[in-house]
Amino acid sequence: MLTPSPSPPSSPGSTPTPLRAALYLLTSVPLGVLTLVALLLLAGAGSALAVLVIGVPLLLTLVLSGIPLAALERRRLRLIDPVALADPHREPPAPGLASWLRTRLQERCTWRELAYALLFAFVLWPLEALAVGTVLLVCGGLIGTPVMMAVGGDGEARVLKLWLADSWPEAFTVLVAGVVLLPLLTWPLRFVARGRAVVTRALLSPPDSALDSRIAELDRSRMRLVDAFEAERRRIERDLHDGAQQRLVALSMTLGLARLEKPAEPLGGLLERAHEEASAALVEIRELIHGIHPHLLTDRGLVAAVEDLADRSPIPVDVRLTVPDRLLEAVETAVYFAVSEALTNVAKHSGATRVTVTGEAAHGRLTVAVEDDGRGGAVTAPGTDTDTDTDVGGGTGLQGVADRLSVLGGALLMSSPPGGPTVFRLEVPCPPADSRT
Repeated sequence: MLTPSPSPPSSPGSTPTPLRAALYLLTSVPLGVLTLVALLLLAGAGSALAVLVIGVPLLLTLVLSGIPLAALERRRLRLIDPVALADPHREPPAPGLASWLRTRLQERCTWRELAYALLFAFVLWPLEALAVGTVLLVCGGLIGTPVMMAVGGDGEARVLKLWLADSWPEAFTVLVAGVVLLPLLTWPLRFVARGRAVVTRALLSPPDSALDSRIAELDRSRMRLVDAFEAERRRIERDLHDGAQQRLVALSMTLGLARLEKPAEPLGGLLERAHEEASAALVEIRELIHGIHPHLLTDRGLVAAVEDLADRSPIPVDVRLTVPDRLLEAVETAVYFAVSEALTNVAKHSGATRVTVTGEAAHGRLTVAVEDDGRGGAVTAPGTDTDTDTDVGGGTGLQGVADRLSVLGGALLMSSPPGGPTVFRLEVPCPPADSRT
């Protein structure tokens, strides 16, 4: 036996049948009343009891009240729109109520659902009640005329408070008119329900998945570029350390041995100058290797590397940096060079006698501050978050630091009023490094 193939589901822009539209709008009314009462009770009780602390959970429940309502609305929307509305919430990163609450409060969709709950409670359901109530009042009043005449017992009934029906033929004529008008008046409800569905989808739909995927891919590609850049830096540092530096060391030793042979002038003078040049080149290349990527940062982490910077600074530096674990290599490198640039600027321009480096990692962010007791008035390049808008000496070092931090989602801020102190502050997300390469 052949069975008819099911018709394809309607698109989100299709118009529902009058019966489904009426049912959708009818169920909105009691749900809207319940939502309004719940919101008012939570707001009133939470505000009144907030001073006793017990009101805080009530206010938190008020903020999250849009979540269950939105879940119910997505199901109820299927009455007029067969295209399912996906749940936009993501899974918490860890089990437990605290992780769930933190995740939900950080999601934009939670606040959109709260806005929908407020709109539904104070605006939408009264309008839906008005639309459905008008149809029911008109058609119900016409269809119920014979019943009202029979109940009244005096052989007459007032129709919709407009005219008096005083005979049974007239009463049944009004009833037939009500039956005929019922489908005609319910027809506009389809468009009311359609508009209501558009509002629901606009507030409760998940973000554009394609756009989100594109943003996520851009974030991943950005991090891949950062990792590739750091890998290239390490390769250059390794090649200089294992290649050019070793050759310079061998050349310096050879020239030193040649000088010990006491050659006659002017060869002796030339060997001495060549040895000095080789030694100077060796010092420079060692500094260059350290500037590209210090071994201490790779081997022992950010705190040890910053302490090494402090030891090599011409100005006394106090380091109070608390980083409990190793961080992502890109984060450690960016923060290290930011602190290095800050200490360099202090030594060159501030006239300070002491510098303090403080910082800690908390709540997934690393905050580091470099403060000096110099004369102040330092400014940075345009585009960074500072009190002024030009770089010290016209350079671009701090702008480069800001760009490096922004790639990682961080920010650079600086406060340097005339007379000091100058505070160079940076913040950057710092997820722990599960594995290091």
